[in-house]
Amino acid sequence: MPDVPPRQLAAYGVALAALVLLGAWYLTRGGDPPADAAPPPIKVDEDGGDRETVVVHVAGAVRRPGVYRMRGTARVDDAVGRAGGATRRADLSQVNLAAQVEDGRQVLVPKRMPAAAPGGSSTATAPATPGVPLNINTATLEQLDELDGIGPTTAQSILDYREENGGFGSVDELGEVPGIGDVRLASLREQVRV
Repeated sequence: MPDVPPRQLAAYGVALAALVLLGAWYLTRGGDPPADAAPPPIKVDEDGGDRETVVVHVAGAVRRPGVYRMRGTARVDDAVGRAGGATRRADLSQVNLAAQVEDGRQVLVPKRMPAAAPGGSSTATAPATPGVPLNINTATLEQLDELDGIGPTTAQSILDYREENGGFGSVDELGEVPGIGDVRLASLREQVRV
């Protein structure tokens, strides 16, 4: 074996190390980013709106509830799909799957209620289950009318406010509906949710 000068051996070692690092980088560049990596920046268009990414919380009767980053053009159906899809007990008739997802909002997929016992009365809209708050973003006029302290006029005002403002972001927004004061709002906090 010929004698190789130490400087030449060092140069070969550096070249080999660089080649190994380059190969490792090349193999890993297409993979998933590390878990502790910062998320990609959200692009904002000229009018200040976010068309690239929104963050939604998918909860309820889905296989993998959690917080998901989605395209700004995504629909509720896409969000449910990202969460692994609805479970067998999900009541998708209570969810508007065609609605566009909104940044910072929760998509709640409720569970199907058990069938009424034989001989029980059936109504067009099922009343709210005792102990389960009513979702004011999906409730019907009849369901709102059944709440304590809410009549048909106030129920219609709630629906009008919901339509004009694209839904409720919190239960406290009910205080902005005409006919609902602080006292009535306090009594409604335990009966409703968003």
